[in-house]
Amino acid sequence: MKEIKVKDIIKICNANLICGNEEEILENYKKDTREIENGDVYIGIKGEKFNGSTFFETAFEKGAKACILQDIEIDEKTLKKYQDKIIIIVKDSVEALQKIAEYKRKEYNIPVIGVTGSVGKTSTKDILASVMSKKYKTLKTEGNYNNHIGVPLTILKLKDHEAAVIEMGMNHLGEISKLTKIARPTMSVITNIGTSHIGELGSRENILKAKLEILEGMEENAPIVINNDNDMLHDWYIKNKDTRNIITYGIENKSDIMAENIYTDDKGSNFTVNVENKQYKIEINVGGKHFIQNSLCAICVGLKNNISMEKIIEGIKEFKLTQKRMEILKGINNSTIINDCYNASYDSMKAAIEYLGELKGNKKIAVLGDMLELGEYEKELHEKVGEEIYKNKIDILITIGNLAKHIAEKASKLGLSKDKIFTYEDKQERNKKTQRNYQ
Repeated sequence: MKEIKVKDIIKICNANLICGNEEEILENYKKDTREIENGDVYIGIKGEKFNGSTFFETAFEKGAKACILQDIEIDEKTLKKYQDKIIIIVKDSVEALQKIAEYKRKEYNIPVIGVTGSVGKTSTKDILASVMSKKYKTLKTEGNYNNHIGVPLTILKLKDHEAAVIEMGMNHLGEISKLTKIARPTMSVITNIGTSHIGELGSRENILKAKLEILEGMEENAPIVINNDNDMLHDWYIKNKDTRNIITYGIENKSDIMAENIYTDDKGSNFTVNVENKQYKIEINVGGKHFIQNSLCAICVGLKNNISMEKIIEGIKEFKLTQKRMEILKGINNSTIINDCYNASYDSMKAAIEYLGELKGNKKIAVLGDMLELGEYEKELHEKVGEEIYKNKIDILITIGNLAKHIAEKASKLGLSKDKIFTYEDKQERNKKTQRNYQ
């Protein structure tokens, strides 16, 4: 494990050491004083509404040994109070965080799997980490720490790890370009190209362009794993298969790794896959077609990292989802609740509705809210969700939000009975009306 000393940070970030020993080793970086533990390094992030650097005293009181700060003046009395601590002043704390992470990443010669895509990044990251951990001590992105702050914080957690799975998200062009140059993936995955952030990027073509920025941090011939059933990625594969090291997975289009004999229900899914002329049965503890795709992706990544099929199968069967992403819960009266509410896009809603439609049960209820960052496409894409509601024969539709009402309007227009549709402007209205119904 490469140790990062105070003097390294001073050099990397062109920073000023206000007080402290430059030979001190710094590890365990945090941006939230509420998470600080004894010996941590606090990084004061400056946001639009406040400067996190102003909380440095709280960080010290909670046990931080060092603070990396920007845009702050510290008086002599305060400096004397913390003379046994380390205070480093930088021009830009986010940029400093990224530079320190980039420096640390270069010291590790390990497999690093980059994961991006319009939807499914987090669940794919979870299943890849489960498979990779069957052979390697694996670091993975926690929650959705997938942006310009989360990615470097994840990289800085590297210690005695033998592999890492790093999720990368974006809202605009150029963002993944920056992240991939910090993470330096040895191979990468693109789950799909959908409509998330289309309001910011303007077209699916631009979304594809933004996701492909992940290649910029990789060696020229490093493998890229793609979902070959996604129309945009399939077209890109056809155009680039002779010049890029592309590994494909899919259910519909002919791919390197394909699923056959698929079965799915509310308890999970299973399918068979042919690897080197041998059939293997794969079992997943979550239902839904998209988790079959995720499992195929994990097989591609596992094989490329010299993990046996037996261990890959174990990793797929044992993986656990990040909360609120297709989380299956038991409700009252033996009901099943699918909690997929962490984030919403047309592609994720479509997948969840299709899964709900496939389940056996007496009554299927969808509770849907607004999808954001869709720009001029917001009405069209909400209406497309309404089409999915009708097509998948959902019994009751509840929408919450001004945009989500377009889902209800489209479903009603197509033929879903109006007495099966309930629309509310917000949660407060829904709560008030529900209370009145029970009084």
